[in-house]
Amino acid sequence: MNFSFKNKSKNISILLSLSIFILFLSNIFFGSVSIPIQETWNILIGKADADSPWRYIIIECRLPQALTALLAGAGLAISGLMLQTAFDNPLAGPSILGITSGASLGVAIVMMSMGGMVTAGTLTIGGYMATILSAFIGSIFIMGLLLLFSNILKNNLLLLITGIMLGYITTSVISLLNYTTTEQGLQSYTLWGLGNFNGVSWEQMPFFCITMVLGIGIALSLIKPLNALLLGNQYAENLGVNLKRVRNLLLFSTGLLCAIVTAFCGPISFIGLAVPHIARLMLHSNNHRSLMPITLLCGSAIALFCNLLCTLPKELVIPLNAVTPIIGAPVIIYVICSKRFRG
Repeated sequence: MNFSFKNKSKNISILLSLSIFILFLSNIFFGSVSIPIQETWNILIGKADADSPWRYIIIECRLPQALTALLAGAGLAISGLMLQTAFDNPLAGPSILGITSGASLGVAIVMMSMGGMVTAGTLTIGGYMATILSAFIGSIFIMGLLLLFSNILKNNLLLLITGIMLGYITTSVISLLNYTTTEQGLQSYTLWGLGNFNGVSWEQMPFFCITMVLGIGIALSLIKPLNALLLGNQYAENLGVNLKRVRNLLLFSTGLLCAIVTAFCGPISFIGLAVPHIARLMLHSNNHRSLMPITLLCGSAIALFCNLLCTLPKELVIPLNAVTPIIGAPVIIYVICSKRFRG
């Protein structure tokens, strides 16, 4: 039986890896601007004219956009899985629990109230580093509140409602900031809030990749403790799991992943919430040893698929958050209707 499950997990991994490869190439070869396939191939192997506008589209736009979608999808999906396990709630996710909203609030404060700069004493940080720092502080703050409330509220449904309320509070503060900001600040924040994967340039890509890999690496190191948490906190402690250390690592990893993705790509909905359930439906298992890698691969595949849908219309780019609910919402409705959610 165990051998059969390992084969199933391996087959799903191979299928998802193949899907990611096809979707990654599709994101490069197809888009809102029609470029001949042969010309795209010549650009990728370095045979095209260096000044060609098509080369700029492929190398400077489509390629980093596909890489960003690959890592962002994996990071959001694995964050959702950790949150659902830590809070023992199938409806827990970065967007539902207000973590994404916290990161958005941090970004809104910097963009609309501080002119894109963070100043602490004589130290001034600007540009995308200021956005990332503010997003990280916002997401960590909300995550810390949720962990605090999880010790007070023993009912999962009440904790979920608390997370939603925190999201409403941050959204209200952002709305108030809209009335005090400049037109340029409001426009920048509005465009950022629509969500997209084209916010990472080649200059920023090393930082984005390193931080995402760090967050995902920490998450993968928590596979055994997360499996123990499935049996309850007391049982996990009896197995020698340091709950405080696990929660701190989970807080840091989830906060880092959500902050980096939100800062660069905007507040992306449903990927973190729905993808772990899709992975569970594929595996019919809650064992994180197989569930976490499948969730990671599935998140990358769905993010690449959503990005492809956004860029396929000719001379038009659809906002990412106009597509992700179409895929994610039916999954959550199915989870609720199948009575997987228990308050």
